[in-house]
Amino acid sequence: MADRSLAARTPVGSRTGRYVRRTVVAAYLFFLVAWPLYLVGRNAFADGFVNLNDILTDPDVTHALRLTVVVAVTAVVINTVFGVGISILLVRYDFPGKRTLNALLDMPLSVSPIVVGLALILVYGGRDGWFGPTVESAGLQIIFATPGMVMATVFVALPLVIREVVPVLEEVGDEQEQAARSLGANAVQTFRRITLPAIKWGVIYGVVLSLARSLGEFGAVKVVSGNVLGETRTATLVVEEKYLNFDKGGAYATAFLLALVAVACIIVVSALRPKEDR
Repeated sequence: MADRSLAARTPVGSRTGRYVRRTVVAAYLFFLVAWPLYLVGRNAFADGFVNLNDILTDPDVTHALRLTVVVAVTAVVINTVFGVGISILLVRYDFPGKRTLNALLDMPLSVSPIVVGLALILVYGGRDGWFGPTVESAGLQIIFATPGMVMATVFVALPLVIREVVPVLEEVGDEQEQAARSLGANAVQTFRRITLPAIKWGVIYGVVLSLARSLGEFGAVKVVSGNVLGETRTATLVVEEKYLNFDKGGAYATAFLLALVAVACIIVVSALRPKEDR
């Protein structure tokens, strides 16, 4: 009865406006996200499973897929560890330069990945880089190797964990942490038993977003990897190479696998998250 009376009191124009806004948003998401992803999947399976079978049996493509997973997972682990630490630092402590640090964390979202790759070459390049000769003399190659690809991926996905965890930390406050410390818990115990359970879903969502961003990185990785077939070519570079060489079926199939992993991670996390936390 209350819902009916409320609906009766709601002006028709307001209800119409809500329906229009919802329709516009749904149409926007459909044409910007859902429809392009559907077309990628449809073209990937235009000939059945032939395109998918071709890329999964191609040694160069499978190597690129494995390398993509290695680079992405390594970058996600690094960003998770440092992201949680930086989030706690920003929320729980006051220090000089805090606003500057907070602003710098958004730089990867505004700087072109191509610029990031070029900057890494200028710093760690073999002959002309600032630290390149020193690093290579120690037997470690960064540019045109996996370490440089990991560094580039870490940079472009840096803010994602932090921007998911910081609001959660601000919302839960620090009363329980202070109570735990007053009862004799050390920093590790407080983090493991109080802080981490409170922010776990923020961390999980940050990890999923960071993984999706890392799997799909193209510009910075292309610059620092050298795009060497069978060595430093990732899955996104395979998509470009196959598309430019008129192997559109292989390009669509590889792109479909990358999109499938990212979408599947988001769906699984959304399904597993308790309703009261949504």
